[in-house]
Amino acid sequence: QVQLTESGGGLVQTGGSLRLSCSASGGAIRYISMVWFRQPPGQAREFVAAIGWDGKYTDYADSVKGRFTISRDNAKIQETVYLQMNDLKPEDTAVYYCNLGSVAHDPRAYANWGQGTQVTVSS
Repeated sequence: QVQLTESGGGLVQTGGSLRLSCSASGGAIRYISMVWFRQPPGQAREFVAAIGWDGKYTDYADSVKGRFTISRDNAKIQETVYLQMNDLKPEDTAVYYCNLGSVAHDPRAYANWGQGTQVTVSS
């Protein structure tokens, strides 16, 4: 079973940037759609971005369009999906999770969530 590990989170000031990584182990993800979700404090998990298996299809939540970019590197031995986050805002503060197998915006479409990575944006 594929296990996903998110990394790259941290504390950043408003307007700053971070790049999150999602790496896979225990199986290949190069032919599988991938997504990023986030869960702000005290709120429900929400869709952030999705990418098709070959990187040609991408989809973003309106709140992050123009600021976040999802990409993937299927050529690496350990395939990785990235989320480049620019012009960060305090409302981007959340735990960020990746998942696989769909591009659905509903978190109930996915199973086996990982630990996530915390992103905190200070004002």
